[in-house]
Amino acid sequence: MTKIRHEPIAPTRAQWLSPGAGIDAHRHDDHQIVYAARGVLAITTDAGTWVAPANRAIWVPAGRAHAHQAHGTLELHLVGLPATDNPLGLDEPTVLTASPLLRELILAYTRAPHDESPERARLRAVLLDQLRVSPQQPVHLPAPTSPRLQALCALLRADPADNRTLAALGREIGASDRTLSRLFKSELGMTFPQWRTQLRLYHALVLLAENTPVTTVAHLCGWSSASAFIDVFRRAFGRTPGAHQAEAGRPVANARFTPGDAHDATLC
Repeated sequence: MTKIRHEPIAPTRAQWLSPGAGIDAHRHDDHQIVYAARGVLAITTDAGTWVAPANRAIWVPAGRAHAHQAHGTLELHLVGLPATDNPLGLDEPTVLTASPLLRELILAYTRAPHDESPERARLRAVLLDQLRVSPQQPVHLPAPTSPRLQALCALLRADPADNRTLAALGREIGASDRTLSRLFKSELGMTFPQWRTQLRLYHALVLLAENTPVTTVAHLCGWSSASAFIDVFRRAFGRTPGAHQAEAGRPVANARFTPGDAHDATLC
């Protein structure tokens, strides 16, 4: 990541991002909770990409440089927290389950008047309590650093439906499957099949945000059938691709944004 902006205070607000829009790399001195009530959000750091559909939120720790990317029309809700408030005790970006209660707390906190009232303080306290009990989700696509692994991962990013074995892919880039298998575990902390599944799920979320039919998504992402894709997706995200697609495209009731926030890709 180059040209990283430093914004000391992590904002608390709601804003829209148009499909394909992004917020460039920046860092805060505060922690931040990032939630997409509509659309699919991807946050990228030097360590990889974290993806969050509408039933997930992303914890971004203080000081971590990150960039946002919108897939589909994105209704973005940001909650800034002082560096002294770390209810999760985490120093790495993390995807969390956004329960119905946590979702409503985030929406209410980003819409409520930003004052120091006792009511807002109580709302914030309950929000932090819910964060503490939110299960962490392994929706992370780590980024490789070694040239050979970068080359292999680039092949699969270009075509997630590529079903070649690790040995076959290794022959194309000039590395043995044993070497590549070792690099996946040492650099990325997961096996090759696990990484490829994560990549396919990430790609599937992007395609679903673009209203691509579920059967087409299954084909483009390399699953043998729509039913196989639905099963993997349900186990990863707790609902079917169709249910996710319907939820991601549903506007949140009573959403209120200031005019200057609409489709502004420079705010963070």
